[in-house]
Amino acid sequence: MKKQFIKVVLSCAVVAGSITSCKKSSSSKDVSRATGWKINAKEGGFQHNSDFKEQVTAPGLVFIEGGTFTKGKVQDDVMHDWNNTPTQQHVQSFYMDETEVTNKMYLQFLDYLKSVYPPEDPKYANIYKGALPDTLVWRNRLGFNETMTNNYLRHPGYAEYPVVGVNWVQATQFAEWRTDRVNELMLEKEGYLNKEAKYKALNGEAAGTFSTEAYLNRPESVYGGQIDSLQGKAKKNDSVPSFAKRSSGVILPEYRLPTETEWEYAAQANQGSREYNNYRGRKKYPWEGDYTRNGQRVGRGDQLANFKQGKGDYGGIAGWSDDGADITNAVMSYKPNDLGLYDMAGNVSEWVADVYRPIVDDEISDFNYYRGNIYMKTAIGEDGKVNVLRDSVVYDTLPNGKIVAVNLPGEIKMVAVDEEETYLRTNFSSSDNRGYRDGEPGSTRFYDRFNEADGDEENKISMYNSPTNKIERDSAGNFVRNYDKSNYRTSLINDEVRVYKGGSWRDRAFWLDPAQRRYLPQYMATDDIGFRCAMSRVGSKSKTKNKTARGKKVK
Repeated sequence: MKKQFIKVVLSCAVVAGSITSCKKSSSSKDVSRATGWKINAKEGGFQHNSDFKEQVTAPGLVFIEGGTFTKGKVQDDVMHDWNNTPTQQHVQSFYMDETEVTNKMYLQFLDYLKSVYPPEDPKYANIYKGALPDTLVWRNRLGFNETMTNNYLRHPGYAEYPVVGVNWVQATQFAEWRTDRVNELMLEKEGYLNKEAKYKALNGEAAGTFSTEAYLNRPESVYGGQIDSLQGKAKKNDSVPSFAKRSSGVILPEYRLPTETEWEYAAQANQGSREYNNYRGRKKYPWEGDYTRNGQRVGRGDQLANFKQGKGDYGGIAGWSDDGADITNAVMSYKPNDLGLYDMAGNVSEWVADVYRPIVDDEISDFNYYRGNIYMKTAIGEDGKVNVLRDSVVYDTLPNGKIVAVNLPGEIKMVAVDEEETYLRTNFSSSDNRGYRDGEPGSTRFYDRFNEADGDEENKISMYNSPTNKIERDSAGNFVRNYDKSNYRTSLINDEVRVYKGGSWRDRAFWLDPAQRRYLPQYMATDDIGFRCAMSRVGSKSKTKNKTARGKKVK
């Protein structure tokens, strides 16, 4: 009897052990649950970053957990623009710059361009020039502002002040440059590049520079083809240098301008008013309360943002400066909102990514709403490989005559998606979607499908037909500016007009409401519009994975 009992116990132990071992092997991160094969085997086969936990917070950014909110909800509408009708939207988690991009940050961008693409070289002359902010925005016909014209960008006294005079195109180019520099650093930290690599282009020791997309698609083309000599040793296999891929989890998503929906969500910072699964009350500004002055004991009565308090009053009387500034002010001069973001009201207004339309079409999308999608793909050369613009520079002339570089040497050439990607699709049918559903018969009283405007297709009556001023070069290379003198124009809106958000040092308190929105052509710059960058979140919605929706820890 005793022997039989021992046999039963041993057999149970064997069965339990086999079940446990099966469970361990099936749940192991190094064994495929699809095939049972080993993952990351030394012999080869499928390689995967099984140790990835979550996205690293990139330099300068703050994590913003996504959620639902009411976009366009304002308490005052004295302008009667009817362009911010409230709509319920959901935003995915993302990251946003803690502060506006400063003069010092932008000067680093200019210094890099000047070092890598010397302006004295004729083929590079317009790269640096095209990135320069317009310092003449400070001039006023009846105001003396020459001090700012000459000093605001470069003087160390303004180093931590937000950069201005930057148009929307230049802001997006700064974000692209920043993406490449940060990913160089990430690759260095993970051992894919050696520590000297990022300085080779700056010091003229490499014939080219680093582009994230070029590295991912044609790594052998990076640094002018000298990548082999600049590689580090990947951590998992110190004997063989290797290239990182998207699947490595090392390459960060791109820095970019935030969408209008993201910017407004981050500015409202309703998370500070959350009570379980609801928001408590309404916020008129990025801070609590209906007033612009500090109600706390310390600093009571001081303004909570930098804005224009009244006609001829930009900062109060001498000795009692309400907001501590007359023009812009250094970033972090005022308290952050509940998400830790500074100057989401006041100081400077900020460019966002969206093309402006007065109507938000939430019937089509109430998830990550954004108007401005132009879908592109990598160009493939005759050799079947991704086309890298190794030595050439592609320029574009803006309507105001400013020349900007669209593609820099070493970058991937991009082309619009065609029928190969759009055929029989239901979610998109063309590359350019900026004007989607904004001019059909139901959206405008001016629409007339049979009106040809005396045969002139350009002057055809439509919903958004702003003036089309053109600039060309004559045979001698001089600019010829052609102003649109048509009598048929009924709007200032087109596909190159972008939204900017937030009040500035020039604005009254009305514009400090995060839901207020304005627009300006993307090639224009002013002394009161700056920008900050954002980055998409890859992976989980929240960083608090160990908590349930009700805040209870999971055992």
